[in-house]
Amino acid sequence: MSMVDKMRNTLQRVTGRGKRTTGRVAGDRDLEARGSMEKSGGDIKQAGENLKDALR
Repeated sequence: MSMVDKMRNTLQRVTGRGKRTTGRVAGDRDLEARGSMEKSGGDIKQAGENLKDALR
């Protein structure tokens, strides 16, 4: 299960980064902000997965 969660988190980070970059290029601050939040959420979830692995 942990590998699936890590892959989801990575996908969320990549998607967020893409939205953020697209928002910057297009000048859409709302899209840029949503992308940044999505990427940050993926980063936090990934850190939690890494912590769980370290405690095992």
